[in-house]
Order: sequence, then structure tokens, then C-alpha cells
Amino acid sequence: MRARAQGAALRRAAALMGLVLAAALCTACTHDRDLAAPSAIKLGERMSPGPYGDIARGRYLVRIGDCAACHTAPGGTPFAGDRAIPTPFGTIYSSNITPDMETGIGDWNDADFYRAMHEGIDREGNHLYPAFPYPWYTRLSRDDVRAIKAYLDTLAPVRQAKRHNELPWPLDQRGVMAAWDGMYFQDGTYRSDPKRSAQWNRGAYLVQGAGHCGACHSKRNFAGATDMDDPFSGGYAENAFAPSLAGGARDGLGSWSEQDIVQYLGTGRNDRTAAAGPMAEVVEQSTQYMSEADRRAIAVYLKSLPTPKEASAGRVDHGTLDRGAALYVDNCAGCHLAQGQGELGAFPPLRQSSAVQARSADTLIGVILQGARIPVTKSGDPTGLAMQGFADHLDDAQIADLTTYIRNAWGNQAEAVDAGHVEDLRKTLRKSPGG
Repeated sequence: MRARAQGAALRRAAALMGLVLAAALCTACTHDRDLAAPSAIKLGERMSPGPYGDIARGRYLVRIGDCAACHTAPGGTPFAGDRAIPTPFGTIYSSNITPDMETGIGDWNDADFYRAMHEGIDREGNHLYPAFPYPWYTRLSRDDVRAIKAYLDTLAPVRQAKRHNELPWPLDQRGVMAAWDGMYFQDGTYRSDPKRSAQWNRGAYLVQGAGHCGACHSKRNFAGATDMDDPFSGGYAENAFAPSLAGGARDGLGSWSEQDIVQYLGTGRNDRTAAAGPMAEVVEQSTQYMSEADRRAIAVYLKSLPTPKEASAGRVDHGTLDRGAALYVDNCAGCHLAQGQGELGAFPPLRQSSAVQARSADTLIGVILQGARIPVTKSGDPTGLAMQGFADHLDDAQIADLTTYIRNAWGNQAEAVDAGHVEDLRKTLRKSPGG
């Protein structure tokens, strides 16, 4: 696992060098885009949540996009920015999107805002970092972008200067992002698939656009760009692993029904799992506020994703399983029960869970280390049942054994976890904001 970490570091170094060379070759690169061109599709307007006008629709879209999550620092004013966003390359601090004239977007017009959302370029012509998900927001219709800006303009202005990002050279130079865009970014609003239903297209528009689900649930290459050839197959975000949204029965949503997805997005739980890590925040601040029709449309789209070929989980040492089983009885069985079935309405099941059997165990390890809380939702759990963390009670080897056992008991199948990986993740989580 240490070798894997060293390999990742080498790949990041190679990415930096590649971007330096690309920037040198592309210093004159520009993207000729006609900001006056009409939106390719009016889907956002045609399927708006109701006849409430631009401001109300914009508020709804801001919820769907979970904008407050990234643009609000812990304990800070909503949308004033300054939240630390961890990336493999360093820490990026979110910007102030309140209508403050000096430190926010108060002096931005609709064209400025559309360019940022659609092209990733700010009012001054600076290229934004793709931690801001413009590679996904580019799919939003012009009318929906205008509605988002109309709502943000109603917020109280907050003076909050942007903190300098903590990035190594040359990534601290905005010009390098022009090279990145030239290699990896494709702009363009969503175009309906005429062979699909209006409901499917609405789901695709939300998942690929405002919801930007693939920003977390997709693989990334050495330069941090989403693998668009294999989207939604699981990926890393904020020191956690977002599991596959594709049709895999073990590591994916193949065994979920449409209703399972609708319920999960609305309450953060269903009979198969409960939201944890960054997804718990997404449910609490975003998806629970979606209309039933939009959650259903997302479910229809996700259930149409292809089923990938699932890799073999490999063999697990019996000694590891025995040690893990003993740790499970002592620390977990009281809530999740002897067969990992959980307690309906209280403690999520661990058996036959796609999150438990995901390609990476990082989210499960993080929950064991730090604990977790069920999202507080208006139609689900209004109190947010919590699980304690075991970072102070179990060492790295014990957590590795426990995690491996959970991922391979009761019919589960997944790769084993070693103590070195737990140690590395423990250190990372300790250094992260709020860790």
C-alpha cells in the first residue's frame, strides 16, 4: 500500500510536469465561444419545478447543485466561501458567491456568470480550478444558469476575501488551467436523447449537470480529470470513496430498485444502506429537497447505466477473518447484529451493501475511525442517529482486520485491507479540516 501511495505521488509529479509543458505550448490557447449563442436546449425551463419564476427556480437549482456545501466554511456565513476543499494536489478554498461588490459576485452580470458556469472562466478572464465543477455545470441550460444567478443576487452581501489556495508550483498559476481545459474540458449544454423518454432525459440532465454526481462518483486520471469513457464507476472525493452508480450487483446499484434510489436521495437511507461521509452532507443539504418527480427521474436514469464486469475480490486469509470476526462481535454486533442485517429504521445493514463492497474501503474505514451520523431529513430521521468512532480504541491492524471481515462476511466479497493503508488514511483524515 505504501508503494501504491508512492506511485500516486509519482503520477502527480508527472502530471505537474505534463501541465508545465502543455502550458508552455498553449500560452496562446483560447476558446472561441459565442456567449450570445442561444442555449442548445430549453430542458431546464421546460421541466422547471413549478411556475414560481426565476428566483424560486434558481433557489431550487442551487439546492440541487449543493452549492452551499462547498461555498460555506464551517461556522461561516452561507455562500460566503472560504471552505477548504482537499484535492490530491493541495487545498483549494472556495470563493464568495454572495452579491458583495468587492469580494463576491455583486458586479458580475449574467454573461459573466454564464461564462464561469459554462466555460470555467471568471469575470477577469482567469481560468477556474475544476474543483468548481464547471465540467459538469457546462451542461446546464442558459435559462437555468440565469435563474441561479437571479437567486444568488437576492442573498445578503457578505464581505469575505478569498484565501490563497495551497497548491504547488506550477498549479498555483492560473494559466496552467488553460492547458488543462484544452486537454480535458469539453463545453456544451445538455442535448436531449430523442430515443429516450422525457423522464430519462430529465434524470440525465440532473445527474450530468446540476447534480454533478460524476464529479465524485467517477474515476480520475493522473491530472485529476474525470474519465468520461467510464463515468459513474466510483471515485474519490474529500478523503472518501464514492461508490459506483452503475449496474453492478456487488459494487453498484444493480440490486437497488428505482424506489430504493428515490428513498435514499430523500432520506439518506433505505433497506440496503445509509449515507455516510460526504454523501450524508449531500442528502442533508441537497437531495432531500428535490421534488419526488426529480428523484424518480434520477432513479430512472441511474438504473439505465450499463453493468460493468466486476473484478474478482481475491482470497482473504482465514486468520484475518477470524480476528475481524472477534472484533465485530465486540464492537459492532450490538447495533448491526450478528449477521450484519442491521436494525430497520435505526442501524444500516452491512451485508449485501454496495458501499461496504465498493472498490475502495476508504469510506468504510473513515466511518470506523471517525464515526458517522444519519442525515437529518424532513421525511426520514429528524434526529440523526450517530455512530461513535473507534480511532482511539482500535489500532491500524485491528481496523484493517475488522474492515476486511465486514467486506467478506455474510456473502459480501471485496478486496482485503492492510494496516499500512489504514495508517495512511488515519493520518490524512487527522490533517483534514475538522479531522
